[in-house]
Amino acid sequence: MNNILAIAHKELKSYFSTPIAYVVIGFFALLFGYFFYAMLIIFNQQSQQLGGLGGGGGNVDINQQLIRPLFLNASVILLFVLPLITMRTYSEEKRSGTIELLLTSPVTDVEIIVGKFLGAMALYAAMLGITLIHMVLLFAWGNPEPKVVLTGYIGLLLMGGCFISVGLLISSLTKNQIVSGMVTFAVFLLLWVINWIASFTGPTTQSVLNYLSITDHFDDFTKGILDTKHLVYYFSVMSFGLFLTARSVDTERWKG
Repeated sequence: MNNILAIAHKELKSYFSTPIAYVVIGFFALLFGYFFYAMLIIFNQQSQQLGGLGGGGGNVDINQQLIRPLFLNASVILLFVLPLITMRTYSEEKRSGTIELLLTSPVTDVEIIVGKFLGAMALYAAMLGITLIHMVLLFAWGNPEPKVVLTGYIGLLLMGGCFISVGLLISSLTKNQIVSGMVTFAVFLLLWVINWIASFTGPTTQSVLNYLSITDHFDDFTKGILDTKHLVYYFSVMSFGLFLTARSVDTERWKG
């Protein structure tokens, strides 16, 4: 466990030793803040319109009209942000030649992979933590349902974990960070739109592709629903991604 934490700390420190962490966090915070402001303006307009019609502003559901769209938009940002986090995890090690030192050090492949995964997740969690400022303002001036906010953040964490595990796998396959980032984005996008593709297939294929869609599993989290089938899906994808990364790193070890 100490080895895993040491690797995770080293990985997190490496992010902040370059502009990557600051650019990623700043970019995500800027876009999240913009979407929060835009959704808040729309919500206020809807409240005023209903109030003017005699319906009362209280009839507008803040959970469905503001929080849910905000989390859905935040999940879209991950498509562009998370490849920036994962593209260097192994690619940079290979390019600089430090991968040989890492693989010959007294740590196992599993410890290396889990450590890098936790380091990337720590940066991602810090990125999400910045957005809590908006939630504090929302609770101070509004009456959102805490369960919807909590499950929304859990969904974002799980979705991010899936993306990061896939990004680690892709980064372990190439020395070029740019190639790693572009391929990672393409795979993320495929997981995002796979349910659109499903609409053009037969019933059996459609059900399989819909289950593989990462967005279909995220939708319930934005509604305040914590379903075990979605938890199983996300943890399965994370485990499978890390398993394939372990196989890729093992192959690299044998090549070395």
